[in-house]
Amino acid sequence: MMKLFILFLFLTLITLSHAGSIGINYGRIANNLPSAVKVVQLLKAHGLTRVKVYDTDPSVLHALSGSGIKVTVDLPNQQLFAAAKAPSFANSWVQQNVLAYHPHTQIESIAVGNEVFVDPHNTTKFLVPAMKNIYQALIKHNLHNDIKVSSPIALSALQNSYPSSSGSFRPELVEPVFKPMLDFIRQTGSYLMVNVYPFFAYESNADVIPLEYAVFRDNAGVVDPGNGLRYFNLFDAQIDAVFAALDGLKYNDVKIVVTETGWPSKGDNNEVGASVDNAAAYNGNLVRKILTNGGTPLRPNADLTVYLFALFNENQKPGPTSERNFGMFYPDERKVYDIPFTTEGLKDYHDHPSPASGGQRQEAPPSPVVPGVSKSTTGNTWCVANPDADKEKLQAALDFACGEGGADCRSIQKGATCYDPNTVVAHASFAFNSYYQKKARAGGSCYFGGTSYVVTQQPKYGTCEFPTGDNES
Repeated sequence: MMKLFILFLFLTLITLSHAGSIGINYGRIANNLPSAVKVVQLLKAHGLTRVKVYDTDPSVLHALSGSGIKVTVDLPNQQLFAAAKAPSFANSWVQQNVLAYHPHTQIESIAVGNEVFVDPHNTTKFLVPAMKNIYQALIKHNLHNDIKVSSPIALSALQNSYPSSSGSFRPELVEPVFKPMLDFIRQTGSYLMVNVYPFFAYESNADVIPLEYAVFRDNAGVVDPGNGLRYFNLFDAQIDAVFAALDGLKYNDVKIVVTETGWPSKGDNNEVGASVDNAAAYNGNLVRKILTNGGTPLRPNADLTVYLFALFNENQKPGPTSERNFGMFYPDERKVYDIPFTTEGLKDYHDHPSPASGGQRQEAPPSPVVPGVSKSTTGNTWCVANPDADKEKLQAALDFACGEGGADCRSIQKGATCYDPNTVVAHASFAFNSYYQKKARAGGSCYFGGTSYVVTQQPKYGTCEFPTGDNES
């Protein structure tokens, strides 16, 4: 009996030695969330020991003080220029937003910017200098051994992601950004932050990607023809595409932390797979995978730390309905669905798919009615920004379209064909239309939180004409 117990203990230790860690993103783009003090109580009640925030709000960082919860804070994209150009700004930022709280608030890392490569404001060139200046400020206050510095990248930073073995970074980003950033990460003992969303890949390719493969359910798997490895879920395949891209540049020693991943519990008519069942399956099975085996086929010992997106449904986020329904909890702290976040919670967890898993879709919100503008989605139509919309909402919607929405915003970068006129309305209109055409002009895809509407005459800003889905590059 003692020998069996020792063997069981040995096997358990082996399993745990290759286990990862689960954290959660605490976004606050909402007007109905509980206080930060209550949020910390919620995190502790569910055994969540890591949280990532998108700013350095004093009320949040004070509430986390003494909680034992490790925190990742964010220096916003709009402050990259100042942090890159002025070491004094970086030092002041660290003093006010890190030194003032740490170590009572256990800040373990700083995300310098977020998905900078898809930021329409062309902040890419400031990224690495900003990271270096923030790190130098940490050195000045002897915090550089406690706190890592990195920056989350979206999967769109890859030139190729399928099959995983062909993973490579976009060539125009390699020399100016990725190599110096990865050198910095290697030299400072940090890691690459990556945001991955199998939901978006499934939603766009549901005819070829099996739902079971996307949400970690039993399936036959897919063999990568390049490396011969068999993949049983899309998450592993996407992460290994990033590992392959790192290998291609000879940075195979750089670790990865998944700073965002999730699945929405509700979506518009065209958002295939957005349902409570699928969100519960994806996130619950992901937690089980990470806490029992945090590696991937290409990196079996990766021990990934993964931050789920997100803690709450956020009612003021722009974009399609799914954007407001990625939360694990409603604002009143009720669970949207029941999944565990800890190894202890996994003991009684079982994923029970329901017959509605793949087909449940939600009604699209009505597009705003604009006098004199046709809402027809037949024939050639375009999506444009409402010039009377709140400018902050418009900017947030523009950021979504060019970021997570995957719109092609290259033409509105500085020096490109549609940069002029350089106004939020013109740039948002171009981005909204790109997203709308990409979604095949489906109902609900020209909404953006009520900041846009459909027109039947081809828009033109300056010399820039907007393409239709038939001729969009």
